[in-house]
Amino acid sequence: MRDVAIIGVGCTKFGEMWDRSFRDIFVEAGAKAIEDANLSGEEIEAMYVGNMSGGQFVQQEHIGSLIADYAGLARDFNIPATRVEAACASGGLALRNAVISVASGYHDVVVAAGVEKMTDVETGVTVDALASAADREWEGFMGATFPALYAMVARLHMHKYGTTRKQLAEVAVKNHRNAVHNPRAQFRNEITVDTVLNASMVADPFTLFDCSPITDGAAAVIVAPVEIARKYTDCPIYVLGAGQATDTISLHNRKDFCTFGASVAAGKRAYEQAGVGPQDIDLVEVHDCFTIAELLAIEDLGFFKKGESGPATERGETAIGGKIAVNASGGLKATGHPVGATGIKQAVECVEQLRGEAGKRQVAGAKIAMTHNVGGTGGTAVCHILSNEKRRK
Repeated sequence: MRDVAIIGVGCTKFGEMWDRSFRDIFVEAGAKAIEDANLSGEEIEAMYVGNMSGGQFVQQEHIGSLIADYAGLARDFNIPATRVEAACASGGLALRNAVISVASGYHDVVVAAGVEKMTDVETGVTVDALASAADREWEGFMGATFPALYAMVARLHMHKYGTTRKQLAEVAVKNHRNAVHNPRAQFRNEITVDTVLNASMVADPFTLFDCSPITDGAAAVIVAPVEIARKYTDCPIYVLGAGQATDTISLHNRKDFCTFGASVAAGKRAYEQAGVGPQDIDLVEVHDCFTIAELLAIEDLGFFKKGESGPATERGETAIGGKIAVNASGGLKATGHPVGATGIKQAVECVEQLRGEAGKRQVAGAKIAMTHNVGGTGGTAVCHILSNEKRRK
């Protein structure tokens, strides 16, 4: 297996893009990545596109062909373009497939991208589409949407470990503070704990500010074998590890609601492949679709013991400059969550951090970063470990 590097990245602004189409935003992200990598379209050999539900959001299936067509890679080059779906982990899985394609030697230059256009339909349609990432028969049919499912997890975590409502709110406050310095973020405004606690109730204990928003956006990265990476960039970012794991789609079959087994396994596999551990990671972009999801993630990935993530967040240990910078981008909570694009956006953020290009949200001296992308309530998890230094021998 060959070592793999990211040689280019691109990302749109995230938000409600009423005046732009699904294909418009993807082409923008892809063009930025190609420009960043200093390559031409004819050098691209394959493409993996993360997309959760184009059929329900924009009434468009056959995403691979559509994207290759409008990216100018279909008619003249006939590249293989594959749509990848794993609910909200679609982007992360697209990146993993691209890495495998290059590592295996099957292709040399591959695009991994993600795109979702969620605001072209009414909110009820969006909620129903998202609910399809849970168990439709045993959860959705009974009326359980994701805010309710994650709220049950939050209540149990509070009961078992003493996690407080204020600690959940601190996650949102931190991520909004980070997003102020992210020009792509959907919400670039600071909030207070009181703002979170006094907002409209969504699903007890969650208020509006505990939940990630409905978002449009696209992101793309380009990967290539390490031996040719410097042909395109002076600062390749090396993919040290990639882990994927699966758990039951519904919560009721889990051993422990407060541990996402897929996150634990995906993180462990990525650590083992990279030859590093949690103590070596300088920043991590985790899947904070709800505030409790960030607390679960940093426990499942080994940054804090079970029950300690809430107090650690309250003490500022997950802030930029703390023990481990968590969601320096603003996370899903404030940057936005266009579900198919999120896993790729996480990689874009980590690449910019490792290049030292993150501006006022820069994590000083960052050398190793990690991404954590989740589908549903942990039915799928994908983790990547990236570094600006070559693989350790």
